Amino acid sequence: MSTDQPRSAAAAPEAAPAADEGAQRGRSQILTGVVPILAALLVVCAILSVATDNFLTGSNLTNIIIQTSVVGIAAVGATFVIVTAGIDLSVGSNVVLSSIVAALAMKQGVPGGVALLIAMGVGVAIGAFNGFSITVLRLTPFIATLAVLAMGRGLALQLSEGRTIFDFPTSFTFLGSGILFGIRAPLAAFLVVFLIGYLVLSRTTFGHQVYALGGNREAARLAGIPVRRVEFTVYAIAGLCAGLAAIVLTGRLNSALPSAAAGLELQVIAAIVIGGTSLFGGRGNMIGTLIGVLLIGVINNGLTLLNVSPFWVLFAQGAVIFLAVLVDAVNQRRLNRASG
Repeated sequence: MSTDQPRSAAAAPEAAPAADEGAQRGRSQILTGVVPILAALLVVCAILSVATDNFLTGSNLTNIIIQTSVVGIAAVGATFVIVTAGIDLSVGSNVVLSSIVAALAMKQGVPGGVALLIAMGVGVAIGAFNGFSITVLRLTPFIATLAVLAMGRGLALQLSEGRTIFDFPTSFTFLGSGILFGIRAPLAAFLVVFLIGYLVLSRTTFGHQVYALGGNREAARLAGIPVRRVEFTVYAIAGLCAGLAAIVLTGRLNSALPSAAAGLELQVIAAIVIGGTSLFGGRGNMIGTLIGVLLIGVINNGLTLLNVSPFWVLFAQGAVIFLAVLVDAVNQRRLNRASG
């Protein structure tokens, strides 16, 4: 019998209470987890507004939003994964491979609208491969997605022969450089993806199951939640978001670079963990992810405006991840002691 099925019919009614409990934990963290990170964002913005005259200019704030849109879209999908106590290290490779495949298709005469579907299809395929490796082949998420990180980047370099592909039709680049409903299209795309992700994670049965799976995998299985199906689906969602991020990035640059999105997975994970989503699973929310993305974007932008070396920017990203993981680990130990 598949481990995704309840042991008995009596177990099925327990699924809703188990899922609701996980969702309730997620909603309660909006106050306990989001408020501190929002305060940190406001403090950083205040410091940078004093440290440099260029920070609060309209053009710079727009630049921050455009630059963070790619990280933000990818982070929405990755939040689902991390809430289940999983990890996806292949985000950057997924983005660049989706971009390269769509670009090559357009160079072969494929219309821009079809190329959009190709980019999303490649993203979903890579996410589904991650999900298959983890749920069917039983590989650990870290190892499976680390392998896909290397394979995806290598395949992108091979397909493009290491060259930049550029000059695409407006029907493809619109989401990266156009105007939609009076606002920049990358921001509009990010907001739409965020809103959908927020509603799915916090207001649907599937979202409740995601929380339950991350909170206690065995209890979720015994409660009748299809553990493997939910776990497979969150990786497919992460892949779809990576494909969408590829479209925005390629459209913004009007080019597909095989070296693009390097280190994107670090920024995505940092934003999610800073936003209050626990690497141990079961805790987190999309609002925290949104604020975490903005904080990472503001810090990167501020360091650039202050003429800080790019090497120190990378160091700062790593330090932020370290501190966020340290706080998460301390909180998890405290929760374990309280429950024990």
